[in-house]
Amino acid sequence: MKFKEWLKDLNYEVLQGSLDEDVDEIVYDSRKAREGAVFVCMKGTKVDSHEFIPAVVKAGVKVLVMEEKVPVPEGVTAIYVHNAREALALLSAARFGYPAEKMVTIGVTGTKGKTTTTHMIKTILESCGKKVGMIGTTGIVIGDVVTPTKNTTPESYELHEAFQTMVEAGCEYLVMEVSSQAYKMHRVAGITFDYGLFTNISPDHIGPDEHEDFDEYLYYKSRIFNTCKKGVMNKDDVHWEQVTKDASCQLYFFSMDAEGTDFKADNIHYVSQSDFVGIEFDVKGRYSLPVRVNIPGRFNVANALAAVSILSFLDLPKDRICHGLEHLSVNGRMEIVYSSEKCTVIVDYAHNAISMESLLTTLRDYNPKRLVCVFGCGGNRSKDRRYSMGDSAGRLADFTIITADNSRFEKTEDIIADIRGSISKTAGKFIEIPDRREAIRYSIAHAEPGDMIAIIGKGHEDYQEMNGVRHHFLDREEVLEAVKILNI
Repeated sequence: MKFKEWLKDLNYEVLQGSLDEDVDEIVYDSRKAREGAVFVCMKGTKVDSHEFIPAVVKAGVKVLVMEEKVPVPEGVTAIYVHNAREALALLSAARFGYPAEKMVTIGVTGTKGKTTTTHMIKTILESCGKKVGMIGTTGIVIGDVVTPTKNTTPESYELHEAFQTMVEAGCEYLVMEVSSQAYKMHRVAGITFDYGLFTNISPDHIGPDEHEDFDEYLYYKSRIFNTCKKGVMNKDDVHWEQVTKDASCQLYFFSMDAEGTDFKADNIHYVSQSDFVGIEFDVKGRYSLPVRVNIPGRFNVANALAAVSILSFLDLPKDRICHGLEHLSVNGRMEIVYSSEKCTVIVDYAHNAISMESLLTTLRDYNPKRLVCVFGCGGNRSKDRRYSMGDSAGRLADFTIITADNSRFEKTEDIIADIRGSISKTAGKFIEIPDRREAIRYSIAHAEPGDMIAIIGKGHEDYQEMNGVRHHFLDREEVLEAVKILNI
C-alpha cells in the first residue's frame, strides 16, 4: 500500500519526502515502531511522542505524521497535520478499508443509560436473527467473545480494527457507546453513524484531564447530532434544547412526559412476580407497540423507549422486538440474578449517591417487604462519596449491610468507618460485614419473604482490588453460589 492512498480524507502539508512510500501499518506507540509502519506523533498531557522520532526512525519507520514542525532525519517522509489524533482516526479508517461503512451503525451517548440501552438494542437485533457487534463499558463484544477495553470508547485505531473484525465475523450491525471524551479526543472523527441516540445529560466527568465545565461536557455530548444521519433525543431531559440547537441530522424525539413527541411511553406499570420483575408500557406515536421489559425501574422505561425508537426505523418484526425486551439481561445493570417467593436479588453498578438514590427509589415502587442494600465504597477515592452513599442508604433502605468494594490501598475497615459516620446519623438499620462474599450470603440467608436485596457498586466488574492486586470476584456468581449453598 502506498502512503498516499491513506491520505484522501486528510488536510496535510508535506514537509519532506515522498508519499509513494510503501506502508502496511499505523502505530502511535513508539515501542511498536517497525519498518513499514507510519508513526503518528501526538502531544499528550504527559508525553509528547515527537520526542521519540529518532528512536522510531532507528526502528525502521520511514513515514511520520506530526502536529509539530520539528527536525526530521533525511530519507524520512514527514507530513504536518493540525491535529494528530484526528489524523490517526482518519488514517485508521483508511488502513482498515472503512469497515464502519459496511455495517448499519448506531451510536449511543448520554450521562446515564448508555450501557443498558446498547445492550437492549443488541439483544433485540439478535432476537431478530441479526449478527451484532457492540462496543462500550463492557468491552468489545463480537458474538460470545468479549475483549476488555481501557475506555468506554477505545482509541480510534482500536475502533477501526474492531470494526474490521466485526465485518469479517459477519456482523451486519454495530452498536456502540460514544463518550464525550471520544469526541473531545477525536476517537470517532470521520465516522458518520446511521443513527445517533442521546439518552440524557447531567454534570459528570468534569475535572482535570476530563472536561473544564458542564458547558464543554454538553458540547461534546451534543456532537453526536452532527455526526449521524438520523438522531433520536430524550425530550424529558431539561437540556434537550441546548443539546439539539445545532443538530445537522434529521431529528426525532421520545418522551415519557412531554407532549408532541415522535415516540411516547404510555400506560406504565411496575410488575413484581416471583418469576418476573420489570415494567410494562405501550409505545405510541410514530410507532405502536405494547412492551414488557425484564428490567425494573422507571429509568428503564426511558432506556427501552429509546431503544425501540431507534429500532423502529429498521423494519424489524414487532413480535421479535417484544421477545427481545422481555428476555433481555444486562450484566450488572439492574440485573435480576435471583427471584423467588423468598426474595429478589438485584446486582447494579450504582457507585455514587445519585445512582444509588435513583436505584433505591425505583425499587421502592415495587413495594418490597424490606429493601435491603449491600454496598461499600472504593478506596483511594473522594471520601465525599462514602458520606453521601451512607446517607442515601440510611434514608432509603430498610436494612443495609456495609462491606468491601475495591479497597485498593486503603484498609476496608477505614472505608467502612467513613460510611458508618454518615449512615449512623440517619434512622436506618445496618450492620458491617467487611468480607463481601460473606455480606452477600448473609443478605440472602436472612431474607424475609418479599424482600428485595440490592447488591450495588460493582455491577459487571469481575474483580476485587485489594492492596493493588485484583482477585476474581463477580457479584452475580456470589449470589448464585449463595443460593446453591443455602439450598433455597
